[in-house]
Amino acid sequence: MDLKTKLIYQAAKLRLNKIARYGDEVEELQVKQLRHVLDRSTVTSFAKCHGLSRATNYREYAERVAVQDYEGVKADIERMIQGERDVLIPGVCTWYAKSSGTTSDRSKFIPVPYLHLQDCHYRGGSDALWIYLRNNPDSRFFSTKGLVLGGSHSPIKLNGQAKAGDLSAILVEHMPILGNILRVPSKQTLLMSEWTEKMQTIVREVAHTRVGSLSGVPSWMLVLLKEVLRYTGAEYITDVWPELEVFFHGGISFSPYRETYQSLIPSERMHYEETYNASEGFFAIQDDPNESGMLLMLDYGIFYEFIPMEELTEDLSLARTLPLWEVELGKDYALVITTLGGLYRYLIGDTVRFTSLAPYRITISGRTKHFINAFGEELMVANTDEAIARASRKTGALVSDYTVAPHFFFEEGKGCHDWLIEFERAPEDVSAFAQVLDNELRQLNSDYDAKRYEDMTLKPLQLTLAPKGLFHRWLEQQGKLGGQHKVPRLSGNRRYLDELLSLLPSTTQPSQE
Repeated sequence: MDLKTKLIYQAAKLRLNKIARYGDEVEELQVKQLRHVLDRSTVTSFAKCHGLSRATNYREYAERVAVQDYEGVKADIERMIQGERDVLIPGVCTWYAKSSGTTSDRSKFIPVPYLHLQDCHYRGGSDALWIYLRNNPDSRFFSTKGLVLGGSHSPIKLNGQAKAGDLSAILVEHMPILGNILRVPSKQTLLMSEWTEKMQTIVREVAHTRVGSLSGVPSWMLVLLKEVLRYTGAEYITDVWPELEVFFHGGISFSPYRETYQSLIPSERMHYEETYNASEGFFAIQDDPNESGMLLMLDYGIFYEFIPMEELTEDLSLARTLPLWEVELGKDYALVITTLGGLYRYLIGDTVRFTSLAPYRITISGRTKHFINAFGEELMVANTDEAIARASRKTGALVSDYTVAPHFFFEEGKGCHDWLIEFERAPEDVSAFAQVLDNELRQLNSDYDAKRYEDMTLKPLQLTLAPKGLFHRWLEQQGKLGGQHKVPRLSGNRRYLDELLSLLPSTTQPSQE
């Protein structure tokens, strides 16, 4: 490390020692988080209604409070937005993170009180950095600038003092002093509302800056990097930023983008660290580049519960939940959280799978509503992301984006999956790519393989090529450019796919026989 980085890193060692004890103090740490949340909630109407106090143990808590999704908590949040005090958190809440709306047509406003920002989101950002420095002692992180790319601010005044905006912009708005010193572009630029103008302004600001790190969503960061190359005329990002060393990424799977990034940043000293940071909280960090999962962070004022996916039903009051210390390896769970942000037994909508129990590491396997089980295939995003990555390696293709939906052949009682893929670099033989992709899915998912056996239930997948920029154009039409907005990878209905297909020239649209 250079001297500046080394001196700052010294302050992180006590924190890293605490993280190192995660594997030995799991139940103790999690019970402490629950007590902390309940202790702060005692003055709230929610706690009084459910008979909650700091002395409430986990089993009592689970009996008194049902698992709920956004619809279950929406009325309380609306009371908070209207300025009512002591509803879900002590006092009032000024800021709300507006969801991307990928699972619902209605906007979701997640409370983000400052305590939750500080103890969860900002701690997660700093821990991600400390873990990176621990793993890379030759870093010169604090001698360069960090390029942060978030969503547009577009603050909405909800009522009185209550405002809403993208989480990334809320984090920039309240960024600690050190973060503001190290970050580019400027706060004013990051909080611009119009995405295209903002992107051009960012490029002008950062193209000739000493950038050493990147932070953002892989898909949107890739757009920015290409604009930087276009603006500078450089062939590689390393020609523009020779000191670039790390990309902290999250929001979507990195697997389909890995080879594209490596082609743009052909540097042996470049590292990639995944984080799991959502509007509702900062949950996990990739702590070991040789391990497949991310370390679940246990002391951020979040208590975790998990519903086995095979037991998840529409009636959430019947859901059987497991505390962290009772989960198993290799199973898919719906994630349920209780936080300092005023969420109690809240079904976040993500599904996770544990890759390690000592310490607890997870991968994001999909969404509770973003999977395909139209024919009993139980296809998850984790399957399709990995299959895309494998097929790309085997065929020399690079994928920019994709979405998948079921296609029913009602007269035959069969179906298939329709894939719409936008390639950064298309394969020489698209039919061969589709066949490789289908074979990889069969290897990764036994249910899919069983339904594909002799085309018994599922016929071979159908692949349609999307022209470059199609997914971007769809997001623009939806007003969802930038940030963590994205087209859902998988859907049990054809809504998203058909909307995208409608943007294709009529001569290229696939038959829907």
